[in-house]
Amino acid sequence: MGELTLFIGGAKSGKTKAALKEAQRHPAPYYYLATAQGLDDEMRSRITHHQAERGPDWRTLESPLEPEKAISSLEGDSPVLMDCVTLWFSNLLCESQDEFLPVGFFSDRVKRLLAAIREYKGPVIVVSNELGSGMVPMDPMSRDYRDAIGVAHQLLAGEAQAVYLVVAGIPVRIK
Repeated sequence: MGELTLFIGGAKSGKTKAALKEAQRHPAPYYYLATAQGLDDEMRSRITHHQAERGPDWRTLESPLEPEKAISSLEGDSPVLMDCVTLWFSNLLCESQDEFLPVGFFSDRVKRLLAAIREYKGPVIVVSNELGSGMVPMDPMSRDYRDAIGVAHQLLAGEAQAVYLVVAGIPVRIK
């Protein structure tokens, strides 16, 4: 298994910037595994901004629903930066067309992702939003989403060689 590194933090905390630097500790080329979808002007603008942060050594893989398959399709040992778990889970919820998805569904998906990471020879860096430090959501679906993200972080951190909490642009190593 290649090295797994997890970056978590709040919105606009600097997670992606820190993850890009981590990837660039390794030789190019690099893969940016995007889970975001440009479904509106604001999201398209965010995607364009993120693309501008990366240089010509980056290859973008778009996989909003099955990042594990994207990783499994890669050969070699180039660094892969997956950004991000929370958008991936949001995409899965939207794809379910308001059908209830239990926390276990998401845990199973993360386990499949981890299996793909274990098989990949290069370093994989995963970015995700920390949602567990905020208020308890009022509706059950939002609580389940928050819980699924929390469980995903535990599974990913359990197998990661390094875990960083990014606060105000400063990555703090917690594992």
